[in-house]
Amino acid sequence: MTDRAAVPAPTDLPGGPEVGPGPEGALLTVTGADRPGVTATLFAALEALGGEVVEVVDVEQVVVHGQLVLGVVVRGPGVAGGGALADRLAATAAEVAAATGLAVTTEPATATEPPERGPRHHVTVLGRPVPPAAVAGAAQAIAEVGGNIEAVRRLSDYPVTSFELTVSGAGSTQLRTALGAVAARTGTDVAVEQAGLVRRSKRLIVLDVDSTLVRGEVIDELAVRAGRAGEVAGITAAAMNGELDFEQSLRARVALLAGLPVGVLDEVREQLVLTPGARTLIRTLQRLGFRCGIVSGGFTQITDPLAAALGLDFAAANTLEVADGRLTGGLVGEIVDRAGKARALARFAAEHGIPLEQTVAVGDGANDLDMLAAAGLGIAFNAKPVVREQANAALNQPYLDAVLQVLGFTRDEVLDAG
Repeated sequence: MTDRAAVPAPTDLPGGPEVGPGPEGALLTVTGADRPGVTATLFAALEALGGEVVEVVDVEQVVVHGQLVLGVVVRGPGVAGGGALADRLAATAAEVAAATGLAVTTEPATATEPPERGPRHHVTVLGRPVPPAAVAGAAQAIAEVGGNIEAVRRLSDYPVTSFELTVSGAGSTQLRTALGAVAARTGTDVAVEQAGLVRRSKRLIVLDVDSTLVRGEVIDELAVRAGRAGEVAGITAAAMNGELDFEQSLRARVALLAGLPVGVLDEVREQLVLTPGARTLIRTLQRLGFRCGIVSGGFTQITDPLAAALGLDFAAANTLEVADGRLTGGLVGEIVDRAGKARALARFAAEHGIPLEQTVAVGDGANDLDMLAAAGLGIAFNAKPVVREQANAALNQPYLDAVLQVLGFTRDEVLDAG
């Protein structure tokens, strides 16, 4: 859908006279199979009416699977009142219909100003697939909280299907609560963001690593090699669910790795599997000018080479202590825990001169919560329930590049950036 274009009314022009609603308006609607030249033909015909008596005040056009809907509101004295100009406009519509083979209708359009729309939001519905029940449920939920759907557009059809609804007249909390129930009921994802320039002003993204950028948990893989898999997995699950203090749980798990040869770290790193869509997400955002990095409760011996391989701008993680070629079971340096992740995000943003409201954070565990809250947009990715409930948006799709649709990018824009 193209952006709405409007010419200000005479009363809005600097120095313009303070008059009433102004001349009458008429809506011309063109529908049918799209083809090159339709818009040009219509506006050329309107030009022939004379710019002094007819002005264009609104235009909106959309093409859905080759079918065009083009609406144009024109204004002029008597344009909708059955006078000579109205007759000429009707004749113009007939001429355009004959020239294009499309249907062209005219009807009166109100000359009064539209009502105040209230707050506006973008509601993104994602799924694989998106069932009709999800769209119907979203529309109903929006109406029940007093919202109005102004526009709908498809963002992507692969790897997930996603639609963006522009909604006015409802608050963020109301929408998230109502639409969260729809998402849970239909098995889809629904994200709500406030509309405005800030949405497209994002310039930095920080990704968690384990179970976000890569599949699985690195420390669990190390534990398998140390013969302590069961013990470590239990502590990891409790920590990610927010049941244990992260630093204490991290030190307890690392202690179980004591004695592992340092070469095991290389083995685990080489076997890492990126989450589907990870490379597409990073490559696309980098080409769009984003700063991209990772913040992990894992280990620099894993994350630093990974960041270098992906061409990332920054990385932060914990460092395993090594002595005589083996892990000691300890850590060195500052601990990157829940608070540490938020500090790292703020540090990276400051280093690149980017306000926090222009940042995005993506993670899955309870130790990501502070980072998600600090970012301008926090996205829970296949996250634990406590994280989904508190994040700005939650994605349960298996593809990390679905983040691009939450940011409002279409599939075509992703392909163009690639």
